[in-house]
Amino acid sequence: MRKTLVIGWLVLLLAIVGALFWYNELQYQLPTPVPENYKPVKSGTVVSINPRHFKDHSKPLFLHFFNPGCPCSRFNVKQFKAIVEQYRGQVNFAIVIMSNKHFTESEIQDKFGMKLPVIFDPSVAEACGVYSTPQVALIDTENKLYYRGNYNISRYCTDEKTSFAKIAINGLLSNNTRLTFNKLALTSYGCRLPDCHN
Repeated sequence: MRKTLVIGWLVLLLAIVGALFWYNELQYQLPTPVPENYKPVKSGTVVSINPRHFKDHSKPLFLHFFNPGCPCSRFNVKQFKAIVEQYRGQVNFAIVIMSNKHFTESEIQDKFGMKLPVIFDPSVAEACGVYSTPQVALIDTENKLYYRGNYNISRYCTDEKTSFAKIAINGLLSNNTRLTFNKLALTSYGCRLPDCHN
């Protein structure tokens, strides 16, 4: 009887540990399920974004899709900040908040430690074909989508060889129209968008 009780407890503990591992790690290493009504947006497509979000057309616009409740988005903050510091003079940056919770612009800016524009418009994600966070949408000076995809193959954004966001920026800044990205760059990973209908 005692042996059965101990085995039962061990099985229960293993199940709990497995569930926690799934919740905190494994589920984010699998591709994000594509929403049922998803409409892909191809590179080169003109993206309609409210003019108040994209005023300076002299530089490309880098949109960072961020959900403060998503662990993957939180792990990505350091990488995003490094990209902003490196390319600030050549690219405009904005943070697009994808959350059902209410946040103010200053709360988001404090999370990043940067005074960047913050967009609270979920239609921006649909216009760019984004359905998970963290994601990048890079828009050229003619409002055309140049890149929509992941920052990196690594959840912790540590692999410079697959720093897709930087590769995209460098390609756009050098007018490389032949730059192509593999499935790892374009398959969405991370957290589904809240109320994703695109």
